[in-house]
Amino acid sequence: MQKSNSTRLSLHQIHKHFGVAPRIVEVLREISFEIASGQSLALVGPSGSGKSTLLHLIGTLDQPSSGQIEIGGQNPFTLSEPELARFRNAQIGFVFQDHHLLPQYSVLENVLIPALAQRNHSTGNEERARELLQRVGLAPRLDHFPYELSGGERQRVALARALIQQPGILLCDEPTGNLDRATAQTVVDLLFELHREQRNILIIVTHSMELAGRCERRFELREGKCCAV
Repeated sequence: MQKSNSTRLSLHQIHKHFGVAPRIVEVLREISFEIASGQSLALVGPSGSGKSTLLHLIGTLDQPSSGQIEIGGQNPFTLSEPELARFRNAQIGFVFQDHHLLPQYSVLENVLIPALAQRNHSTGNEERARELLQRVGLAPRLDHFPYELSGGERQRVALARALIQQPGILLCDEPTGNLDRATAQTVVDLLFELHREQRNILIIVTHSMELAGRCERRFELREGKCCAV
């Protein structure tokens, strides 16, 4: 199941604004940092401070207004749209506050979607999906549909789906925001256990200082700028 990840993420002088003059809203300013495989980082700060915007830039879901992002020495924004989609699928896993499972597909099929999106039908993918679902405690639920699962179970499926491609970077946006405390603790324990095993880069946006405290590094965003805390 385990692949050796060796990825470095670098951000240099990232700025992000929305709108056009004279109605420009500057969301991020002068964001620069590096993080390597095996490290974890929490992004904290008040609502509207740009945490999710920064996560979307790292995830290549949006482009910076200026500055450069490199993932494994590659500037992904120099790629064509099809190449960027393939790069994102292979290199980056996402876990959001809402699980975004497809209701018409089973648990196993939902986990396999990133692999199938690249027309990668290897039997190894199904074996890996089954192993991941075993790890997150859902082996007996492979054929169930999302509506048959609890909120915590759906989020565990989403975690398995994010890891199916063994990405170098795992991005989590308020991954426990919709869960009760006990369920959230179970999901967080799994998240960090799998992070340690796969030695990926783990970046979490959270309002929970308890969750942030489990990360090696913590950055606070205020007024568009980022500082270590």
